Amino acid sequence: MSNIPQISGQELIKALKKIGFEVSRQKGSHIRLARSYKNQKQLITIPNHKVIRKGTLLQGILKPIDLTIEDLKRLLK
Repeated sequence: MSNIPQISGQELIKALKKIGFEVSRQKGSHIRLARSYKNQKQLITIPNHKVIRKGTLLQGILKPIDLTIEDLKRLLK
């Protein structure tokens, strides 16, 4: 597995907007993003923290939307 980038919630949101996600709501420090993909609605919650934990990034955000670390790195460029 390649190195996992340390990124903030805002950096991640900016990257995910490039692939069609839009902010649907915010409650406290958590921001909900949504997009329609292959006739399904994908929802993910991003913690608006300075650094998102590795486990949260991999299991809670990238895995449910079938995005790899390499894909994320490309979006961050």
